Amino acid sequence: MFNFSKKKSQGAEAIFNIKGMHCPSCAMNIDFALEEIDGVLSSKTSYAKAQVEIEYDDKKVSKEQLVKAIANEGYLVTQNFH
Repeated sequence: MFNFSKKKSQGAEAIFNIKGMHCPSCAMNIDFALEEIDGVLSSKTSYAKAQVEIEYDDKKVSKEQLVKAIANEGYLVTQNFH
């Protein structure tokens, strides 16, 4: 699992199941893409769990934008837990 954190802060949280990851590098691709979005505070993508946990500022970015960023990398969000 690769993860990054821009700062320690309490933001909104989204947990998505991801379809289409084939290796740990896929998880890194998702985290790198999410890191580029203004308002994303942290991202933890797990290839083993096929899941991403994202902490974000919901005043700057929406869940739809997060899903779109993941889709732009070639992966499919199959379920939104949170």
